[in-house]
Order: sequence, then structure tokens, then C-alpha cells
Amino acid sequence: MPVYEFRCESDHLHERVLPIAAEERTAPCPDCGGTSRRLISAPGLSRLATAQARAISAAEDSAHAPAVVDRVPGAGDRRPARITRDPRHARLPRP
Repeated sequence: MPVYEFRCESDHLHERVLPIAAEERTAPCPDCGGTSRRLISAPGLSRLATAQARAISAAEDSAHAPAVVDRVPGAGDRRPARITRDPRHARLPRP
């Protein structure tokens, strides 16, 4: 269930766990007993799966310090193309 934030007229901030379908816009303040209104706040993203957390972290990091390529990557372990003598291969489409 989501956690909703409420603020009363005396600026006391408190949270309540309510079902998503709850239409409660007001709640009693636990500090002063006054009426508090529900706030619009950011969702809690602390309980993400590890892969999701890594993706968000990588996106945040790349926004401020993107990876820069300063040279053409090496050829690596490229093997020479095989040459075939089979006449059927001449009719195959080429990339």
C-alpha cells in the first residue's frame, strides 16, 4: 500500500498508509489533533529491484557525466571472412 503525506494547519507533517482506492483527502493530525490535508509528493522508489535501481543510477550518472569516446575502438578479435567456392553461395543476398 502507498504511503501518503499529510500536513496540518500548524505545519505538522505526518504519513499514513492507505489503499490506492482511498479517497481520504483529510485526516486528524497526531500532533495537534487539527485537520490535515493530503499532499502531492514523490513516490517512494527505494524498494526497486536491483536491475531497476542500477538502470536508474546509470541514467542519473550519464546525465551529468556522459561517457566520451576519444578514439576509434580497436578491431579486437576479428576473423577474416571465409571465402567459399560453392556456386550456390553466389546467389545468396549480400548485406
